[in-house]
Amino acid sequence: MTLVRTGDPLALIHLTDQALRVRAVEAASTYDAPTLVQVTQAYMTSGSRKGARTSPKTLAAYSLAVSDFVPWAQDQGVQLLRPGRRDGGRYVAHLQTRPSQGRGKTGTLSASTVAQYVAGARALYRALRWAGATEAQPFEDVHVPPDPTPGIVRNPPYMREIDEVLSYCDARLAALLLLCAHAGLRVSEALAVKVSDIQGTQLTVRGKGGKVRRVPLGKRVRTALAGLPPIQADGRLFDWSYHQAKYRMSLAFRAAGHGQTWRGFHAARKHSGTRLYRVTKDFTRVGALLGHASVDTTRRYVAMEENDVQHEVEDF
Repeated sequence: MTLVRTGDPLALIHLTDQALRVRAVEAASTYDAPTLVQVTQAYMTSGSRKGARTSPKTLAAYSLAVSDFVPWAQDQGVQLLRPGRRDGGRYVAHLQTRPSQGRGKTGTLSASTVAQYVAGARALYRALRWAGATEAQPFEDVHVPPDPTPGIVRNPPYMREIDEVLSYCDARLAALLLLCAHAGLRVSEALAVKVSDIQGTQLTVRGKGGKVRRVPLGKRVRTALAGLPPIQADGRLFDWSYHQAKYRMSLAFRAAGHGQTWRGFHAARKHSGTRLYRVTKDFTRVGALLGHASVDTTRRYVAMEENDVQHEVEDF
């Protein structure tokens, strides 16, 4: 029995249980990676904990991981529906020893990249169980060693770069950078800002998982936003995709002489966390600005000054 294929993963949600099972079994048996990506996306948007609120970034990352795992499994003779108990560990070992293919990168894949690929493979097997295709869990007991180097060290915040790069940004790009570096927004949150979200010195932000928070805006951010006319009928201030914004910002960094220090928008968000902590010494208040559910997450966004407690221990 062969079912008509569809390019829309959401269409799989509306199949009967039997039809969905047949689709998933057929795809797994033939190592059909594109269809298995669709099955995973259908599960993530309808059967996972976050459901339809699963972020596009997560869906894209898991899709990439599934597209990597399936050909590896085929090459290694792994039966996707009946994997061996050691196959999950074998895949992890393969990832840990695989050369990095990023531009300008050397060595093997980073621990965070390995963890992301394994998370996608785990999601594939949750999707196959959701579809009724298998009960196998080859990654259930697999451990992915974390990178011993703290994230704040691997990807530290921009500091002096922010003011220097702003001189090379047009008004809209400068506003985007300030929303990330001074207001602490994720770039996805910043790109979604509308005129109606701005109320005086406050900004309403719709963050991960649909959570809403109110963010205070400093004078520089308010001034930058006030000079921007809406660019879309619904009041949006930006019409760039993430990749378009990333490309424009990388050019500004390069023009400012910081092309080698460009590390994406996340380092700008860490700039805001680090500066606020140095003023408040309060991780809870920093976490509220950044929209973190856990203070443990906030700690990874703050670059601590060396000998930060020198004054306190002076008279011990």
